[in-house]
Amino acid sequence: MTDVELASRLSYFLWSSAPDTRLLELAAQRKLREPAVLDEQVRRMMSDPRAEALATNFAEQWLGLRNLDDLQPDVYLFPDWDHNLTRSMRRETELFFSSIMSEDRDVTDLLKANYTFIDERLAKHYGIPNITGSRFRRVTLTDETRYGLLGQASVLTATSLANRTSPVSRGKWILEQILGVKAPVPPPNVPALKENTEGVKPLTVRDRLEQHRRVEPCASCHKIMDPLGFALESFDAVGARRLRDGAYPIDASGQLYDGTKVDGPVSLRRALVDRSDVFVRNFTQNLLTYALGRGVEYYDMPAVRLIARNAAANQNRFSSLVLGIVNSVPFQMRRAEEVTTETAADAGRQPQGVR
Repeated sequence: MTDVELASRLSYFLWSSAPDTRLLELAAQRKLREPAVLDEQVRRMMSDPRAEALATNFAEQWLGLRNLDDLQPDVYLFPDWDHNLTRSMRRETELFFSSIMSEDRDVTDLLKANYTFIDERLAKHYGIPNITGSRFRRVTLTDETRYGLLGQASVLTATSLANRTSPVSRGKWILEQILGVKAPVPPPNVPALKENTEGVKPLTVRDRLEQHRRVEPCASCHKIMDPLGFALESFDAVGARRLRDGAYPIDASGQLYDGTKVDGPVSLRRALVDRSDVFVRNFTQNLLTYALGRGVEYYDMPAVRLIARNAAANQNRFSSLVLGIVNSVPFQMRRAEEVTTETAADAGRQPQGVR
């Protein structure tokens, strides 16, 4: 990879746009690869307002929020919801992620930070008083269930159905997006979860799932995912706090696959933070995927582990992960097939007798 190509890859990673004059000048002088120069440029770019694109685009991709605007919660069941609320949900998560990046915080604060960004619309949804107007402002949270991403309505809504919560979807999201564990693929012809019908005693989502997973092959998969999702049942399908599911009190208790007992968002978050090395490695893998514009392959994993290990020695700061990625072999090297193709083409252009 040439210095100009490195400048372009770096710029599209951090800014989602073409490199600026300074980057191109350093690339033309073949200085960009020098460690001190590259470090300086990465830090300069991260402090530039254009780095907001990383917070917006990467966060959407990693957290699975790109379809949030297309969701249509049932307004008869959730009369507080409208599209303005969805826009506020999305903006909260963007600003929150951006603060982790701009303040160069420990990336595990994404799970445990005790602050967020809200406007009046979202404040009312969360039950936070004394917030007026459409301007977003940073607030310290007093409700520990709202700490970090797991307490944000964007994530909770994106992992729900139109008419109810989905512990399975929420559990799958935590498994894949937070822990980096691929959820088992459901077997074909698995019946959908039975919905409540008129004239029949209504059941909670938990009760219906219990019926669903009594038989194999459903039981083994749901045993992994459901306790993660059940721990978030104190949030409804649009991320509002609740104490009941219909006529029944919420039961958020469960036991994770490793035996850890949880009883709600707080204990679940603590269990995830206790596995912060798993989270950081998965976050690194997702950030590298975004930086490369391709999926991470098995041969990239040594680089992922090295980046995460080095970041741990630097308090898992956001900048240490970005610098680790920028200096990694996958980021600075072309794909093998590109090199092979170009080498073959160059060979074809050589005069006979030189091959």
